[in-house]
Amino acid sequence: MFSVLNFDGGNAYEQIIEATENFSEKYCIGAGGYVSVYVAKLSNGKNFAVKKINATENGRLINEQMFYREIEATMQIRHKNIVKVFGYCCTARDKFIVYKYMKGGNLLTALKSYRSASELDWKRRLCIAQDVAHALSYLHHDCSDPIVHRDVTTKNILLDLEFRACLSDFGIAKILDADGSGHTRLAGTKGYLAPELAYTTKVTEKCDVYSFGVVVLELLMGSHPGDFVSSISCPSKKSTPMKDLLDTRLPPPAGEVASEIFGLITVAIQCLHPNPSTRPTMPSAIHLFSKFSRAVDLDYLHADIMEFCLL
Repeated sequence: MFSVLNFDGGNAYEQIIEATENFSEKYCIGAGGYVSVYVAKLSNGKNFAVKKINATENGRLINEQMFYREIEATMQIRHKNIVKVFGYCCTARDKFIVYKYMKGGNLLTALKSYRSASELDWKRRLCIAQDVAHALSYLHHDCSDPIVHRDVTTKNILLDLEFRACLSDFGIAKILDADGSGHTRLAGTKGYLAPELAYTTKVTEKCDVYSFGVVVLELLMGSHPGDFVSSISCPSKKSTPMKDLLDTRLPPPAGEVASEIFGLITVAIQCLHPNPSTRPTMPSAIHLFSKFSRAVDLDYLHADIMEFCLL
């Protein structure tokens, strides 16, 4: 079975095989776990990302269930901040999904690169956080059946050349039951997992909310927040000046941008609450960000705002 939206299926399949020279390594732009990602330039002159499920040496497909789960989740999604799916191939020989090619790569790589991180000024980082928030709000509240992504990380946030963000990789996504919950095995990326997943198999949208909080701090700090996240729930935790949570590769923010960053960090900390019922929903997080940003008195927005304590 092969389906590519707005393309002739058989012709598109042949073009992808030809464009990647039957998935040659020289067209591989990423690999990990059970998949490899290739760039393919089709006859219309456009580049596409082709996510191909890998096989073992004996030809057996690795984790085929994840492939079908990603198709099920992504084919019903239409949102500007979720990477667009053009189609998929499901044959005995090949299984792959065709995505929009995001030329800016992933956010994790951009933050690690000094040059890219410098290009990611505060306004762009604020926009990226809002893009991801709107993507998650859509998944949780605007799909016919709520979808929990379950692996919201900087690696799974892709950027275009204008640094607008799209959420990607739905290989472990969970479509929730009618009561807004679902039970499943533990999956995701260490350092982004909600703490309740250590003692329950119940997955809710609040798991994504927690991961979003980690991503926001990583986006603003320039690296994974690590121990700071675990210290949030510590009763003896001392207050942290805002300046200690910001990427030192950029000049300190000022004016309204500083106000917005203060609001975003405040929301991120609420998203990281150890009790999932206390975390905001994504629509509430978006509203709170706007509210907190406006609440900071602009008369105080000078260098001293960097000394504002977040906890």
